[in-house]
Amino acid sequence: MSLNIRKDDCELDLLSLGSLVHRLDPGVVPFRKARSVDIHVSGGEYNVASGLSDCFGLKTGIASAMVDYGIGELVETRVREMGVKSFFKRFEHNGVNGPNIATVYSDRGYGARPPVVFYNRANEAGAMLRAGDFDWNDIFGQRGVRWFHSGGIYAALSKTTSGLIIEAMKAAREHGTITSFDLNYRPKLWAPIGGLEAARKTFREIVEHVDVLLGNEEDLQLGLGITGQDVEKSSKLDSSAFFGMIEQVEAEFPNVQAVATTLREVETSNRHQWGAVLWCQGEKVVSPVRELDVIDRIGGGDGFATGLIFGFLDGRSLDETLRLGWAHGALLTTFPGDTTMARLPEVEAFAAGTSARIQL
Repeated sequence: MSLNIRKDDCELDLLSLGSLVHRLDPGVVPFRKARSVDIHVSGGEYNVASGLSDCFGLKTGIASAMVDYGIGELVETRVREMGVKSFFKRFEHNGVNGPNIATVYSDRGYGARPPVVFYNRANEAGAMLRAGDFDWNDIFGQRGVRWFHSGGIYAALSKTTSGLIIEAMKAAREHGTITSFDLNYRPKLWAPIGGLEAARKTFREIVEHVDVLLGNEEDLQLGLGITGQDVEKSSKLDSSAFFGMIEQVEAEFPNVQAVATTLREVETSNRHQWGAVLWCQGEKVVSPVRELDVIDRIGGGDGFATGLIFGFLDGRSLDETLRLGWAHGALLTTFPGDTTMARLPEVEAFAAGTSARIQL
């Protein structure tokens, strides 16, 4: 089974649509005691574009907002460093309250102490984007894009971002571009704009235009209203709970050709059991389960999406495709920050089951 991916000469292998953020990371120190931080540039959708460029060597782009001030310059520089082409709507900062590049605050936790994440997304430039801000016919038609990706975090930023995602999805599919969407349901982000009811309505409208859907059982239940067993009572590594919901996804969204997710059992902040599953056009694939020693868990799901998309774009078998996502997501948790520091040979070695012995 395979997806019908464009074979013509395209300028980009993948384009992501989402908001760029800077993440302040004090490591294992809680913010209330922190005296210094590392600054990571990220964004759920951007992380996929940067990973496919930096690790997998593909041509990628990001459609987003950019603000002309010091933080924006920092972010823009990091985007260039990762080899990602930018399609920006630019905003001027007024020197007082924005528009802003959003700030994410997250300590990593340690052992029995979980990570803590909170946001300052006030007056965020990315949330101000709306349908009509980008020339999709030029991007998908004249330039050419093989794969388009966006996600639920960006859909949650305002009442206009979901309309922009849908506009882009429609244009992408008109030009034969594969579309993917990571549900990434975050109650904290949806609360100011209508909560679960608004999230579910929005997600269902978006998924009508999606070929490849990413999301776990909780995302499917809460975000799409798909019925299933109690996710709190089931094992996080039980693939049957996920596959049991696919029949309803198929029935309600016949356009969806593939659904995939990670399976993660969190024992402590630094010790996880890690697996992944993929359903594609009726076929089911399950990865091995591997115990991970985690440095920074944020971005692991984006890392999984990155490797999975590479597998599809590179024409790998379904088993290889899933294993590449599983492996890249696992390796990403061994680096600080949200974006990849892995190399393709490392990903392929992990996917094949190679040990972590010193590479000479």
